[in-house]
Amino acid sequence: MKKWTLLLIILLTVLSCKSKKGLTQNSSEIDSIQISTDQNNLPKDAKNIQDRLTFYEKIFIHPKFESVKINSKITADQLRVSPLDATIYIENDKKIWSNISFLLFPAARALITPEGIKAIDRYNKNYIDSDFDYLNNLLNVNFIDYKTLEKMLMGRTFMHITNSNSNIVKNSLGYQLTSIANQKIVTNDVVREYKMEMQYTDDFNLNWVKLNDVKSNDAIEIVYENWETFPNEVKLPKNVKIIIKGSKSSQILLENTKFEFSRMETPYSVPGSYKKIDIK
Repeated sequence: MKKWTLLLIILLTVLSCKSKKGLTQNSSEIDSIQISTDQNNLPKDAKNIQDRLTFYEKIFIHPKFESVKINSKITADQLRVSPLDATIYIENDKKIWSNISFLLFPAARALITPEGIKAIDRYNKNYIDSDFDYLNNLLNVNFIDYKTLEKMLMGRTFMHITNSNSNIVKNSLGYQLTSIANQKIVTNDVVREYKMEMQYTDDFNLNWVKLNDVKSNDAIEIVYENWETFPNEVKLPKNVKIIIKGSKSSQILLENTKFEFSRMETPYSVPGSYKKIDIK
């Protein structure tokens, strides 16, 4: 079950990546983003921004696209075979489809829609058909639905931000946003509170985000690097890294090697001999 869980995390998060040199480090070592949540420790050049409306427009409003196909290489700690080759296809607001292989041999496939998650593991000959509670449990959070996941994969701002719950400053790295009040998210009558911090580049690309559960040691950190701008003005990160820390710890790295803005077929079927895994 552990192998399946790790593979599914890779399939569903499809996130990565630090430098190739970094990939040679001991896989048991989990990197951490050095983030200060103390306002007194912000860079000395930090200044409050006056034009928040422009900032919000830049981080929330993006050029529209219908679909994008991404060729990627995925590496994860505790995964015996890597890197894995992946084709990731996102059809805006509709579906995320992924096909993963190792040395040209099919390994897994996933289909994620607003209704839930479907995935098959060809190695273990089993499959799942679940809602997003399963993915939230894997990532130690409670806020992921389809649209949030899509935004995470695209490097978009995926948390709720308002004037009353955040502080925004301009510093030498770009724009830094920190939460003033904890962000409360309620799911299934369970309340979790997060301290949030994000760094954007000078041209408003999301550089990193860190979320800490204030009542536990659980945290999730995501780094986006090497942004590329395409003729349709859509921007996408070539490298992404996700770090899960706390009661569960893992690191997932992905290097996006090619982007195509075209539609493609997204076949998904479960062989009759595969066994369904019941999600509890």
